[in-house]
Amino acid sequence: MMDIGEMLARDGIVTRSGASSKRQALNMVADAAAPILGIDHARVLEALMEREALGSTGLGGGVAAPHARLAGLDRVVGVFVRLDHPVAFDSVDDRPVDLLFGLFAPPESGAEHLRALAAVSRLLRSSEMREQLRQARTTDAINALFVRETPVQAA
Repeated sequence: MMDIGEMLARDGIVTRSGASSKRQALNMVADAAAPILGIDHARVLEALMEREALGSTGLGGGVAAPHARLAGLDRVVGVFVRLDHPVAFDSVDDRPVDLLFGLFAPPESGAEHLRALAAVSRLLRSSEMREQLRQARTTDAINALFVRETPVQAA
């Protein structure tokens, strides 16, 4: 099982408004990720836009999981962005998106990247989890939700 709590960068949890389009929402994901990844913002945004051009990463229920593979990474890294106002995202259910979990992986991380996507998708399919993420008031509260939902591995 992929550990979302470890994958999610604590400094990569953002709650802010201002996105009025899918591109602006992806730009916010890139804003959150670029300093954590140590990769130029424009390169991160370009990778997200290229992936999105292949098909929407909108999962339904107001959730999207934009993702990209980027050279220079040594592991899968996640960021979370909550928008104050949902934006159209071409999601499978045509609902606008306000919760975005961005995933970034090394180019050679095929299986690990897919496991991370599956774990995020599974977790955010829960209407209860989505509602808790929407109601959480602080980045610490959001982080705690992701850490709490990750199964603890026995030592």
